[in-house]
Order: sequence, then structure tokens, then C-alpha cells
Amino acid sequence: MLQLKKSLAAVLLAFSAAAQAQVSDGVVKVGVLTDMGGTYSGMGGPGSVVAAKMAVEDCLKAECKGMKIEVLSADHQNKADIASAKAREWLDRDKVDVLADLTNSAGALAIQKLIKEKGGVALYSGPATTRLTNEDCAPNGFHWMFDTYSAASGTAAALTRQGAKSWYFVTVDYAFGHSLEKEASEVVKTYGGNVVGNVRHPLNANDFSSFLLQAQASKSQIIGLSNGAQDTVNAIKAAREFGIGSDKNQQLAALLLFLTDVHAMGLDTAQGLVFSDGFYWNMDDETRAFSARFEKLHKGFKPTMVQAGVYSSVLHYLRSVAAAKSDDWKVVTQKMRELPIKDPVMRNATIRPDGRVAHDMYLFQVKKPSESKGPWDYYNLVSTIPAQIAFKPLKDSTCALVAAK
Repeated sequence: MLQLKKSLAAVLLAFSAAAQAQVSDGVVKVGVLTDMGGTYSGMGGPGSVVAAKMAVEDCLKAECKGMKIEVLSADHQNKADIASAKAREWLDRDKVDVLADLTNSAGALAIQKLIKEKGGVALYSGPATTRLTNEDCAPNGFHWMFDTYSAASGTAAALTRQGAKSWYFVTVDYAFGHSLEKEASEVVKTYGGNVVGNVRHPLNANDFSSFLLQAQASKSQIIGLSNGAQDTVNAIKAAREFGIGSDKNQQLAALLLFLTDVHAMGLDTAQGLVFSDGFYWNMDDETRAFSARFEKLHKGFKPTMVQAGVYSSVLHYLRSVAAAKSDDWKVVTQKMRELPIKDPVMRNATIRPDGRVAHDMYLFQVKKPSESKGPWDYYNLVSTIPAQIAFKPLKDSTCALVAAK
């Protein structure tokens, strides 16, 4: 019997070694490239690193048992050249297998170009531009959580259907803002509205007074904020201070709002804002349990949809490596498309040929202070936006991978 046990152990050891041998250099390396201290650090940043490590921990307890997995992180400072240089260094020198978060659309587009050339896998949870799954799509690039279409369509459609037909946009002046404004404008026009004008501001703007006064002078029913994170917070605070967009004739609409933004502003300032989101911590028992773990690891903060998306995307990637018994990106990306996405974050999620991960989105309204039952209890659910309509229809995609199907 002892000899039998020894033989069985030897077989299992050999099997484990053979499986591990399929992983280049014996380790799977996850690189979290994000904004660690700037405008977008609250929605991604250090919290995204926490989320990636949670995914590694969970996979090691199950499908990835016995694998060696490392998490690296770096700050791209919201600069495309720095993002591209760090990603190239990771892929070439450090043999990083997968890049995650990748907040900032300009940086993400630079990385998409790089992985087309060099291989590897990119999991985009933080950037919003729809170019990643249209003209700049890649077989090894996956847009995981949200994009400008899903962010704009829920809010713009809801408000325009309610009768807010004239819009003026205050837009951050780079790829993300341009895309967000464009998508929202198309939705507004689809529902019979019109865009009366726009103004663009630099990233990390501190003074929004001149931009908001131009928007106010337009007499539009809606001032649409086509920006994100700290820029959105600063714009909303300034608008409240000047009394802009707070009466029945002109309203403020945040096309992209994160949980950390509401937390930073407080409910007195943020109350009443309508917006779409891909994840909220207080949806059900699964989201609450996941978020409670994250909160303990990240200084008392609940996860944003970007951070939740990092967890979901990294977990699915690692499960796919384990199932494929390889970290060859061509093999893994095929396995990622075959395996179901199942975790505490995503609902009804599938990977489309263009790399877009389609899943249910949600329309929320920020609670009044009197409605909140405790810390982080900020949202009322207005409606669920089903996966099949939350994102731009595949038939409208300009991705070459779709045309090839």
C-alpha cells in the first residue's frame, strides 16, 4: 500500500510538473498598469492592484492550485508614452503575460497597438473609448467593464426620453471625452433631441467656472459632463456653487460617475444625479461579500466598477490559463472565449468577436442624504440595462475581426 501511495504521488507530481512546464518561465505574471496618484487613482489605482491580488488568491484556491502567479504594478501618470514604454518593458524584459486595468483611453490605445505587434493579453477595465473594439480592435485585447457607449446611452437615453431634448456638453479634451460626447450626442439625436453646443477643457482642470458659464448661457435643458473622476467631481462642485444646472429649466448630467466620485462629493452635492454603472456593491449577497473583502484590504473603500472589473478580468484570464495549461496568448485568448464568465461581479457576460465583454449594466440615481442607511449606501437602482442593448450592437462594429467572421 505504501508503495502504491508513493507511485501515485510520483504520477501526480509528474503531471503537475508537466502542466507547469507549459507556462513560460514557470510563472504567470500579471501587470496592473494604472493611475496611482492622479485624476483616476480613486476609481482604479491602488484599488485595482488589490482587486488583481484578490483574483489571484481566489484562483489559487481553486483552478490555479499549484501555479506560481505574480502581480506587478506601475503608474502610467495618465501619459500614453509612459504607458506604452512601461508595457513594452514588461512584455520584453519582465515577461509579463497579461496587462490589466489600463485606465486612460489614450494610454490604452497605445497599448492596443503594442500588443498587436508583440503579443500578450490586455484586459481593459478602466479606459472608456469604443475604439478598442472598433477600428483599433485586437484578438488579444478585451474591453471588460464599460465604454463610452454604455456610459452615455443609459443616461442620455433616460433623460432625453423624459423630455430633456436640448443638450450642451462640457468635455475633457482627449480621446475618452471626445468618444463619450460623440456617443451621447448620437443617443440624444436618436430620441429626438439636439446638441446646441460644447466646450472642451484640459485633463485635471481645477477651475470650471468659464466652461460652466458658457454651458449655462446656451440655455440647454441638460449640461452633459463628458469627463470622469476628479474632473467630474470638480465640475459638479463648481456647478453647485454657482447654482448652475440646479433648476427645472437646466439640469446637470454626469455621463460617467464612479462610486468614489459620489463619496468624495457627498450626497448633499451629488443627490439626484442619474447615471449608468456596471457594478454596485449593494446589489445582492455576492456583491456585498466581495465588496466587504475588498473594503478590508483597501482602507475602508468599496470597489468601483473599474476595480471590480479588474478582479473579474484577471480571474477569468487565470482560469483560462489553468484550463489551457499554457500562457501562450493565442491559446489563452481562445480559451477565454470558450469558458463562461462567472464571478461575483458580472451578470450575463459574454465575450464578443470584437473583444467587447457584453454584460448587464444598470441605471442608478444618487440618493438624497435622508435616504441613505449608512456608509457607502449611495444609489437607488432605476433599471437594469440588458447586456444585448447596453453596448453598441455588433452589427455596427467597425472591427476587422467581426468582418472576418
